[in-house]
Amino acid sequence: MITLKNIYKLLFLLGIFFIPFNSFEGIKELGEFKKESGAYFLLLGLVFLGLDILLSRKISIPYKNYIITILWVFLLWCIFSVVVNFPFIQESYYKKTTGINRFIRQYFVIIMSGVAFFMLYWNVIVKMSAKEILLMIRKVFLYSFIVVSIYGFLEILYIYFGVYPAYTLLRLFDYFPFTEYDYDVNRRISSVTFEAPALGLYLITVAGWMFSYIITHKGYVRYIPTLVVIILTYYSGSRTALIVITLQAVVFFGIILNNRQKLMAISGIAAMFVLFGTMIVVFKGDKIINDMGKKLESLDFKSNLKKNISNQSRFGIQYANMMVFKENPIVGVGYGQQAFHALNYYPIWAKKDNYEFPYIYLNKNNPMFPPGYNIYVRLLAETGIIGFSIFIYLLYQIGKQSVRIIKNSEDEIKILGIIILVSLIGFIMNWFQSDTFRMYGFWICLAILIRISDLNAIQNKLNKNTHK
Repeated sequence: MITLKNIYKLLFLLGIFFIPFNSFEGIKELGEFKKESGAYFLLLGLVFLGLDILLSRKISIPYKNYIITILWVFLLWCIFSVVVNFPFIQESYYKKTTGINRFIRQYFVIIMSGVAFFMLYWNVIVKMSAKEILLMIRKVFLYSFIVVSIYGFLEILYIYFGVYPAYTLLRLFDYFPFTEYDYDVNRRISSVTFEAPALGLYLITVAGWMFSYIITHKGYVRYIPTLVVIILTYYSGSRTALIVITLQAVVFFGIILNNRQKLMAISGIAAMFVLFGTMIVVFKGDKIINDMGKKLESLDFKSNLKKNISNQSRFGIQYANMMVFKENPIVGVGYGQQAFHALNYYPIWAKKDNYEFPYIYLNKNNPMFPPGYNIYVRLLAETGIIGFSIFIYLLYQIGKQSVRIIKNSEDEIKILGIIILVSLIGFIMNWFQSDTFRMYGFWICLAILIRISDLNAIQNKLNKNTHK
């Protein structure tokens, strides 16, 4: 029997599957979500969830959870920061956008991501066991990852090895929903996403889930998802993803292995890389070595600051936002308002020989607002030290609860705890170069964490009663 719950559950799973598919134009009115194909399914899921709530007059909200309480405090503080600065906000105007309009748009993003979509995630998994959650969500991520990988390896064959038939196959993906092939002039792969950094974020999101196959499966096959994540990360050219996923892998293996196992795992992984590397070098030795040299050189942020336009803009805007925070340290300038104030603080070294400022950020006819490029610096500027501290405390509590789950649980609950902690580390690190709360994996992990915390509490209570 088809029920409303079955429908919004299916839409939730489709939303997860299509998270990386954002290389199409989308609906302009959806703002930040316009290119996010997964969001379209999640929005439909919300409609059916709403109908189910109206008809059944039942809804599950984890309002007693301490982490959710902190989240509500943070959301209220964002509003308070706007109320305090309202006289200035109503006078703000840039790029045909008022300060009030900017706040509404930005607050819409966090409400949709952290409240509306979160409620959909929660109501799907609220009555599921840890095993059901693990198998269901990981399987969908795997199917999505397989498509991303096929596309990515075709790009590698075409861009790096000149295999033209791979290009012909890539063009077939134009007929796949929400996907349009676009060649990167910098020779970086982006798979079904719209750019290489977006692929990097997706790989950070699925890394923990793919790593978990090493725990639950046997044989060499269990290492394949991890190896593919690493290969795609390397060829994406995303410096952030390369650093973050390396850290995620270190944390993951540090948790699951004892000293002897760690040595054996490191030896096994090293052997696989030597074998894989040898095979590639035999066919394209000089090209690969030169490419690796460029990758290592790109990690030198200090020397690249003067010759890399992207880094100039990124660090210049972050510097400007720190100046905004310095002038408004307690409450900030109001949520969503950093771009209006940072204009006065862009450093000369960031604007020098940098076309992005005159053509994009300082061009009143270009509708693109200057991003903050760093969620932490953005929050300091917009919500002050208080708003920033609340958000950091939220992340701390999520991490603390994840560690507690790992230490005090077993089986699927523990595995999910490991996935969440590994994912959280990835999201926290990625937020150093991203300023949006539109990070689906973070909110999905939060919903799962709350559910398995409840399950773990029930299990521990049963164990205590058994030992009496």
